[in-house]
Amino acid sequence: MAQLKPRQTPDRLRPFTHEPITALDEAGRWTARFAPGLDDETLLELYRDLVTARLIDERMHKLLRTGKTSFIAPSGGHEAAQVGIAHAMRRGHDWAFPYYRDLGLATALSSPETVLAQFLATRDDLCKGRQMPCHFSSVEDRIYAVCSSIASQVPPAVGTAMGAQVLGTDEVVVVTFGDGATSEGDWAAAMNMAAVRNAPIVFACQNNGYAISVGLDQQTRSKRIADKARGYDIPGYLVDGMDAMAVYHVMHQAIEDARAGHGPSLVDLNVYRYGPHSSSDDDSYYRSREEVEAWKARDPLPRMRAWLESRKLWDAQRDTELYERTTQYLADTADRVLAGDAPPADWMFDDVFADMPWHLREQRDLVRAEQAAEGQ
Repeated sequence: MAQLKPRQTPDRLRPFTHEPITALDEAGRWTARFAPGLDDETLLELYRDLVTARLIDERMHKLLRTGKTSFIAPSGGHEAAQVGIAHAMRRGHDWAFPYYRDLGLATALSSPETVLAQFLATRDDLCKGRQMPCHFSSVEDRIYAVCSSIASQVPPAVGTAMGAQVLGTDEVVVVTFGDGATSEGDWAAAMNMAAVRNAPIVFACQNNGYAISVGLDQQTRSKRIADKARGYDIPGYLVDGMDAMAVYHVMHQAIEDARAGHGPSLVDLNVYRYGPHSSSDDDSYYRSREEVEAWKARDPLPRMRAWLESRKLWDAQRDTELYERTTQYLADTADRVLAGDAPPADWMFDDVFADMPWHLREQRDLVRAEQAAEGQ
């Protein structure tokens, strides 16, 4: 099947650049040749989502340290990539296939309440307490279940995109992953199939330079993840993933190209994770504090805030109020979620078979009898 090439117009962002595409410099000055393209309220919503993503990540650390949850995959430093992706999608229409670090993406596409309920496995958890923390999903919000196995979400994402083709919808699939996923066979096979079938999908790599403790130079000979797109004859975009506006514009172009029938794209979002790989990781073993602090100097939140202030849309007082209000909201929400009941044990039998076989019905009835005897 011949692939349709993206239309070339003067204001289009070009693939395969040697330097990352940026919109804001590190001081928050607009440097792109294209216009911001979003109204003021949308810009403010994007910034509020950035702050929420940062603060809910901090809340998860507190819940872990107080024994309220058992596992986290820190997302600090990834906020601009994740929120920029969410704003480029048609929320509730397009499909997201996230990976375990996508706390900001899940929160922006759904809500802090539903995300916290999943992390804390209460009765309000859409996964019914059957997934480990960081493994969020929501049918209503079109968020596919996060999988622990690296790159295992990528082939189903391509299948969903091909399904949209068969059904004749204009839905687009966005699948996210880390740089380590690009070393997996699942990833390569899925990329190939998407290219051959001209599937409406965008592959978004949140490239933080480490597959747990393995640096990028030990994973690939490619200078840039975006360059891997050449092997599949699809566009590859290199983006400053700590610049929310650059992420939004590149992802929006790639998504709308896919929606128009021009096929898949690979977006290489250069980010950095401030925390360890997970709550089970000691990152001091393989990187220095100096490296971490150098990347924190490029933090996406002050960059976006400075630009909004230069446009007279924001100021220090409003920023303080936003942080205080959001911090209190997340604390209250976590307390409210924690006050909820635990999922009933017999929920483990739900959603496996359309027609439950006899032996599982017997087991479920035994569990329900035990619950009734214990007054649950």
